[in-house]
Amino acid sequence: MNAIEIRNLSKSFRGMYAVDRLNMTVPQGAIYGFIGENGSGKSTTEKLICGHLVPDEGEIRLFGKDYTDPGVRVRVGALIENAGCFPGSSVYRNLMMQCINLGIENADEEIRRVLEIVRMEDNANLKFKSCSLGMKQRIGIAMALLGDPALLILDEPINGLDTDGMRIMREILVDITKKYGCTVLISSHILGELEKIATHYGIIRQGRMIMELSAEEMDSRAQVFTSLKTADMKAAFSILSKEYSDVRNEEGYIRIYDSDDTAGVVDLLMKNGHAVSEISKNKIGLEEYYVELMSKKEAE
Repeated sequence: MNAIEIRNLSKSFRGMYAVDRLNMTVPQGAIYGFIGENGSGKSTTEKLICGHLVPDEGEIRLFGKDYTDPGVRVRVGALIENAGCFPGSSVYRNLMMQCINLGIENADEEIRRVLEIVRMEDNANLKFKSCSLGMKQRIGIAMALLGDPALLILDEPINGLDTDGMRIMREILVDITKKYGCTVLISSHILGELEKIATHYGIIRQGRMIMELSAEEMDSRAQVFTSLKTADMKAAFSILSKEYSDVRNEEGYIRIYDSDDTAGVVDLLMKNGHAVSEISKNKIGLEEYYVELMSKKEAE
């Protein structure tokens, strides 16, 4: 069973479509990276799934049921935009008020459970306004986890975080799926971080899904390349361009795409009097794959 199935979903504002006949499938237990430029329709799609907006047309099914079904709605937790906490109240008090709103029994036990998941069990008495950005984001996730949802929807939860904050967030999201069986739908512009945890991807452009693929499929499609430096980059580039079909100057390196023959490259340059100071085999990452895909779409 899939956690989310969307078919021909549309939502317009003042005659302009933010989501345009979107199709989307999120497998149960996945960390689904939802990718797209600003204004592509990511947040609108997430708000439609959460029931914050009403679609013009189309179908949303969660765990095999219509998304408006009361039984399925209680299985969804979300953090969209911000946590909505009271600044002067403690972390614990904010979570307690949310427990009351949700009608959660054994609230104290549930609060301690979610605080442990987000690594904040020692900060329960800290006022929300005194928390760092990373802590506030984790508090928002803790609030979304109250009631033990089966689906967690997160809109840009790692934006603005420092390196350590992003690492902690990655660990939390992996724990949520592996230890608690929760499906996570996460949008982010920080594709390098998303690539470290996502099991599936959905790429949206101008309100339409242009590609869905698993992390394994993404890896198999990613171009391999040899990256190198020499003392005379211009001369080396000229020599390599005669032998290989796709040679580029990128990020201070010569890159030879669709080739991982490092020994052959070194041998060719040595025969022409050029020593290689640095060489490695690589694959393009999610960010480069995304940029290349968008460039192709714009050219169509």
